[in-house]
Amino acid sequence: MMDADLPQDKQIAEELGLRGSNQSGMRDHNERLVLSLVRAQGGLSKSDIARITGLSAQTVSVIMRGLEQDGLLERGAPNRGRIGQPSVPMYLAADGAYFLGLKIGRRSVDLTLVDFAGQMRAARRQVYRYPTPDGVVGFVRSAMPALARALPAGHSARISGLGVAMPFQLWSWVQLIGVPQAEMDAWRTRDIQAELADATGIPVYVQNDATSACGAELVFGTGDRPRDFLYFYFGYFIGGGLVLNGQLVLGRTGNAAGVGPMPVPRASGDMRRLLDTASMSKLADAMEAAGEDSAHLWEQHAQWRVSPAILSAWLDEAAEGLAWAALTAATLLEIEAVLIDGWMPVAVRAELTRRTQIALAALDLSGITPPAIREGTVGAEARSLGAAAIPLSQRYLIDQNAASRA
Repeated sequence: MMDADLPQDKQIAEELGLRGSNQSGMRDHNERLVLSLVRAQGGLSKSDIARITGLSAQTVSVIMRGLEQDGLLERGAPNRGRIGQPSVPMYLAADGAYFLGLKIGRRSVDLTLVDFAGQMRAARRQVYRYPTPDGVVGFVRSAMPALARALPAGHSARISGLGVAMPFQLWSWVQLIGVPQAEMDAWRTRDIQAELADATGIPVYVQNDATSACGAELVFGTGDRPRDFLYFYFGYFIGGGLVLNGQLVLGRTGNAAGVGPMPVPRASGDMRRLLDTASMSKLADAMEAAGEDSAHLWEQHAQWRVSPAILSAWLDEAAEGLAWAALTAATLLEIEAVLIDGWMPVAVRAELTRRTQIALAALDLSGITPPAIREGTVGAEARSLGAAAIPLSQRYLIDQNAASRA
């Protein structure tokens, strides 16, 4: 609960755990603290940082000078018009560091290069029938040099790490995606993290793909981000993520909020898994059954070529499943919002969100404060952007989840 006697920016800092220490030996923590605040709130002056964190003006001055010299912060235009010395806001320097995000999906793989300000600089994509370790490592070996060439001369050395977003236990979904068990069993024994580290020469971090998409919303999302939310991402299968008190919840095995197997009721009263009603694979199946080609769904996300009747039926079924899943979550956690995103056109996402709002309102909400149903703000690339956010957080931000991923 917020303290009414605290200024709002200090309340935010307290909630985030962003309090500084003036003791020696805390430079790394305080640098991360400053970078986290600048990322979250935009341009901040030295006096702003000192007021929010409780650090002394001298400590903040030393930290920000060092970060500027390291190329991680840059000066904005002075704020004039006030009495005294004009304050100078500091911003993240986009070219200060870069990060790679690799999304390994059931039908495609993406490698994305992101700068320190969170902007995508370049990307490469490959569509396949199913993923194999050899194919993914080979793709990264061939794509990484091309991405590095998109950077200014000499900046490739600033690529600080590779985050990998992938479904866990890929071999467990063989029957559902119709691929050879022997090919997928390779994922059981191969150490993809070690192989990619050897191929790239940089630190590699692995996370569940939907969790990574949720992390992208947390780090790169825009607008008014809720402190507690359940996140749904539509890919080949639906996946999810959970944020509580502004922190991404990973769970004991890193698979928290894996919403796909969540049971939801049919209109007939029997139960089914959420992934059996609210996944893009189900839309593709319906298209193929009607003689419509679904291959383009995996190749691009900007425009779906699907008949209105098939799309509408899928939207209704998916929205009903999401509504029940949101209701179930709300009985356990007082989540503020449910966010919906995915590999889909923006207009489809908006319509899916609208129908989910209607479906949730139609359920029995007695005794429950229903969460707001909202669109995600990152979009189709959330998984690869979220993957890139992992090394960014590991190295430069205050991240209470870091110990879980080390």
